Amino acid sequence: MKTQVAIIGAGPAGLLLGHLLKAEGIDCVVLERQTPDYVLGRIRAGVLEQITVGLMARLGLDARLKAEGLVEEGFNLADGERLIRIDVANLTGKTVVVYGQTEITRDLMDAAPERGLQVIYGVGDVALHDIESETPHVTYAVDGSQQRIDARFIVGCDGFHGPSRKAIPASVAREYERVYPFGWLGILADVPPCNHELIYANHERGFALASMRSHTRSRYYVDVPLTEKVEDWSDERIWDELAVRLGPEAAANMTRGPSIEKSIAPLRSYVFEPMRHGSLLLCGDAAHIVPPTGAKGLNLAASDVHYAAEALSGYFKRADNDAITGYSAKALARVWKSERFSWSLTKLMHRFPEDGPFERAMQVAELEYIASSKAAQTSIAENYVGLPV
Repeated sequence: MKTQVAIIGAGPAGLLLGHLLKAEGIDCVVLERQTPDYVLGRIRAGVLEQITVGLMARLGLDARLKAEGLVEEGFNLADGERLIRIDVANLTGKTVVVYGQTEITRDLMDAAPERGLQVIYGVGDVALHDIESETPHVTYAVDGSQQRIDARFIVGCDGFHGPSRKAIPASVAREYERVYPFGWLGILADVPPCNHELIYANHERGFALASMRSHTRSRYYVDVPLTEKVEDWSDERIWDELAVRLGPEAAANMTRGPSIEKSIAPLRSYVFEPMRHGSLLLCGDAAHIVPPTGAKGLNLAASDVHYAAEALSGYFKRADNDAITGYSAKALARVWKSERFSWSLTKLMHRFPEDGPFERAMQVAELEYIASSKAAQTSIAENYVGLPV
């Protein structure tokens, strides 16, 4: 098989890039190791920045997003006793939209056949070849037979554990990583949210987050040591812990119910440079991971895809090789700013095991400053809605 762009990974990043390229008349094929049902079964974030909403609108695939998404004009920081509201809409003139990553993926997946986007599911043994040349190719196995795709470019949208990043020689690679000493224990339940806006809470017992997927489905988190096991946390224990950590105002409005899903996600900050080597470009988790504090993961992948689609379109339509050459630097500039915001919010709202009275006093002082300073709130709001691309 021959194509202009081979995309590895059919999560939201790979599918979004595929649709953007097809809309520009650029031929591409998407490879995915899992089945469609497995991909749709992943429970992920659901707060969308302007860049992500804008790309879906540009593709004309935002009908369900507009009908079902919850427009959020602000969010809250809690310190155990009070809520500090960040009025995002008034401070920036912009909003975010709560709409599950699973739903974005479903919209992109459902539109693929009618728009001629070829997605091959259930592939194995994916390997990248000759990425330093202008004639790279991908080999893979499907239904017991070996297959090959020749392309001009390969784009790795295959997540942290995929083969794409590993194809870049160690001699040119730089990795930056911060592994956090806790994970987020999440519970999904069909109950109305305790607040119409997200609440990030810093309590002496630990961090908590109250969020939602819809008016009738809520997503809550508490941070736990990495040694904890999901089996040790009954629904009742999680609800009790949330009620304490979120504070009395949120607890009074919290509706309890049986969990649909429970899991513990470890937290890390990670950046891989460069995001392009030869004929290979990386997007999303293949190149970087952010802690979920601030909801930047999916949105950062969307901005990568925006830059990648722009670069590939420039190359194929205008023979602009500089667009490809500049992709990594352009994408990384935004990646590092998002990493900074996610790291700083994580540091502000969590109690780290190694921290002492000084670090806690700094958190208290920072929250007091945010509560009383429009400038501080504006800075947070600008980052929360997403920096310009």
